[in-house]
Amino acid sequence: MSKNLLLWIVIGMTMMSVFNMFNNPMGGKTVPMSYTAFLEKVDQGLVDDVTIQDKKAVGHYRDMAGNITRFELELPNDPTLVQRLVDNKVEVKATHREESIFLTILISWFPMLLLIGVWIFFMRQMQGGGKGGAMGFGKSKAKLLTEHKDRVTFDDVAGCDEAKQEVTEVIEFLRDPSKFTRLGGKIPKGILLVGPPGTGKTLLGRAIAGEAEVPFFSISGSDFVEMFVGVGASRVRDMFEQAKKHAPCIIFVDEIDAMGRHRGAGLGGGNDEREQTLNQLLVEMDGFEANEGVILVAATNRPDVLDPALLRPGRFDRQVTVGNPDMPGRIAILKVHMKKVPLSSDVDIKALARGTPGFSGADLANLVNEAALNAARYNRDKVTNQDFEEAKDKVMMGAERRSMAMTEEEKALTAYHEAGHALVGIHSPKHDPLHKVTIIPRGRALGVTMNLPERDRLSQSRIELESRLASLFGGRVAEEIVFGEENITTGAGHDIQQATKIARAMVTEYGFSDKLGRLRYSENEEEVFLGRSITQSKHISDKTAQLIDEEVRAFVDAAEAKARSILTEHRDQLEIIAQGLLEYETLTGKEVTALLNGEKIYRTDDGSKPSKTKMDDDETPVVMDEADDKPEAEKGTGQES
Repeated sequence: MSKNLLLWIVIGMTMMSVFNMFNNPMGGKTVPMSYTAFLEKVDQGLVDDVTIQDKKAVGHYRDMAGNITRFELELPNDPTLVQRLVDNKVEVKATHREESIFLTILISWFPMLLLIGVWIFFMRQMQGGGKGGAMGFGKSKAKLLTEHKDRVTFDDVAGCDEAKQEVTEVIEFLRDPSKFTRLGGKIPKGILLVGPPGTGKTLLGRAIAGEAEVPFFSISGSDFVEMFVGVGASRVRDMFEQAKKHAPCIIFVDEIDAMGRHRGAGLGGGNDEREQTLNQLLVEMDGFEANEGVILVAATNRPDVLDPALLRPGRFDRQVTVGNPDMPGRIAILKVHMKKVPLSSDVDIKALARGTPGFSGADLANLVNEAALNAARYNRDKVTNQDFEEAKDKVMMGAERRSMAMTEEEKALTAYHEAGHALVGIHSPKHDPLHKVTIIPRGRALGVTMNLPERDRLSQSRIELESRLASLFGGRVAEEIVFGEENITTGAGHDIQQATKIARAMVTEYGFSDKLGRLRYSENEEEVFLGRSITQSKHISDKTAQLIDEEVRAFVDAAEAKARSILTEHRDQLEIIAQGLLEYETLTGKEVTALLNGEKIYRTDDGSKPSKTKMDDDETPVVMDEADDKPEAEKGTGQES
């Protein structure tokens, strides 16, 4: 923007100078003079010469000391002036102003040229300053990475060893093809990096650029999609033409789902421009003309929406899954992000990795950054374990809102609500161990109960899901038992939403219903039509749909009855936990166990951390999202605001 602005300023000043030059052809520094003074100096013989041009005169006169001064004046209609000048021996010259063809054209065409210049400027901005200026719509925006500043290598990528091995093999193929071709192997044409957001797909692409000793082109999938039809296809052609000139080379396309969506899908039958772009990409990857030595590496977190023709072997020969890291992977990722952070001696990386289940690489980077910011907030020289604990709670449960004003009645209701969640979870078989329960408002919730499993796991049993359902209803049932049914609040809204989602998944996806059998009654991806999400299969009958609703209701009712039975049987323990929350506001799992065993807990002077009982390292590993079986950090269940 600064370069463009400077260019336009220079052009404007040049045009003004040219305009002034044509307006003042005689140039030079002059002193204005009145006609009366001019005649007096002529009569006194002080004027040496005068040049007359139309109604303007320029000349030189001498003062009494002999100094010569240049003057100018406007001449009136005086027919005796020339004779008067000659009589006083003044040298008279006459010139005629010639109209400049250039100036005439410039003045007449200036508005049109200005409009054309403004149009070119805005078109360059719309196209992102693409190659070729305003006429370079069809040029590729792929950047050839050759600089070594802020270089990312495989040493900066952790937690995805299998994915690194796959892409490392491709780089070795480019460096030494004979190692693989001697056995009849062919270089892969495409590698698709698939995984949830934040797992390091783009970082892995940057590492490939840092490690590869071949040209590396980088571009985003959205750079191909423009408002002009045919521009995307032209850019694909130009990108592969550039790549052929630098072969062997690698092209990295980030977020390829922006241009590679399933053809014919969406409202109105799809998008013609995007489909033309996809068709051109399919031809370039595997068409009549082979692109030898050009490898396409792409990344997406939505492989389900990609066109099947794009995913077949011969185009994307390999699909590399970059998932959330396990515990060893989290340890490696934390070490990478902690390189530039001064750590206190009490920081245990292994314990921190066990306490961050389901975190992606981006989540762990954010955790380390939040801990560093927290340490800086308290003017510490090093980041301590307490900073990491506070950062972990902030990331997993939301920021504390201690300034939020709550009445004593609201605090009591929140305390019993969260105590109900915690107690039902404690007495439910195979339920995740209690990690922390608090009545301090966090995020949008007035209180949070957080459970973390004991180990990394990839699936959940039916009894575990039923226990999870029961603990979700512990808060609402505790409100009914203590305050009466007429005083229950809207705090269980999120709990009911989660329970309904889990119960429906148990019936329609996991085959846990004996009446419906082992059939799937829901679709994998959501289909959005006119703002409405349709996840129910279109091929089930009304009778089956009614039976699904009945079975979902049965699971929910059974979970609520189980929660009521536990809380009624252990009413005294509910009171103990609730009173502990009202006194301390936040309790860890070890502290809750100590209170239920009749032990006292002790706090430091500031009341922020326990001095006697503390969470053991073994109680903090991984959680699963019950509805879709994807590892995910447990955000806790609690009373929402």
